[in-house]
Amino acid sequence: MRGLLGLLLLLAQLAAGPPARAGERVIVAFGDSLTAGLGVAADQAYPALLAERLRREGYEYKVVNAGVSGDTTAGGLRRVDWALRLKPEIVILELGVNDALRGQNLAAVRANLDQLVARFQAAGARVLVAGMRLPPNYGSRYAEDFHRLFGEVARARNAPHVPFFLDGVGAVPRLNQADGIHPTAEGYAIVVERLWPYLLPLLRR
Repeated sequence: MRGLLGLLLLLAQLAAGPPARAGERVIVAFGDSLTAGLGVAADQAYPALLAERLRREGYEYKVVNAGVSGDTTAGGLRRVDWALRLKPEIVILELGVNDALRGQNLAAVRANLDQLVARFQAAGARVLVAGMRLPPNYGSRYAEDFHRLFGEVARARNAPHVPFFLDGVGAVPRLNQADGIHPTAEGYAIVVERLWPYLLPLLRR
């Protein structure tokens, strides 16, 4: 229900909002609750913190938070057209962990991610693929295959790849909320710091 509500709110926002202005540079943060910023204020989620970092560094980009809590790669495919309306120059793609937490077939997850990257690239966007990891209790083989597929998709599509979106934050109690999954504001600040070197080559002044 929470994921559906988030999706409806996002679609309403995109439908009501104006398309990107001519010449406006847009970064779309496309993902699930880790992108949406579940449990923190909107200005503490990583897309907002990234927008602040871009301004400090002198880059003029609009960062759109297109995160939907509970979303999967299949869900991402269903709403990719809405994101394309924003005419993104860059897309940070963070999806897949909800599929794996539900034990989905990894071949299907890989295929969905591949389609997402292809759709964004076909529209002219540069895509940064954010990799994820699973807790060891999901089985070492499944967890390792899951982690590996992000790099496989990125290589196949010649897209840059962040090996682990939550690098330096995942499994660090003080940087996560009580659920042990979603970062705190401090955790999201580290997410942006670790993400920055991978994003920097995609930016233009």
